Amino acid sequence: MTLSRVLNGKAGISAAMAIRLAVALGTTPELWMNMQSQYDLWRARQARQPAVRRFAHADFFKKRAGKATGAALTRFLRTAPKAAPDPKDAMR
Repeated sequence: MTLSRVLNGKAGISAAMAIRLAVALGTTPELWMNMQSQYDLWRARQARQPAVRRFAHADFFKKRAGKATGAALTRFLRTAPKAAPDPKDAMR
């Protein structure tokens, strides 16, 4: 990927490009990756989103945001009580 493609909006900033930009401009790679992430989120929010039902155990994640690791999430999903099936799902 070339800088020209990034500047012309034809490509996003990859991790490798973020490192090169950081070295060339005296910043950090995290700065460039965060800007790319913010741009990606902005674009996604502009697009039409499908309807999503709230996860039955969403409060668990809200209370522990930033604390749960992948392993903790896996353990939780294995041990969490199963939600009763929604009768409406059978009709879909």
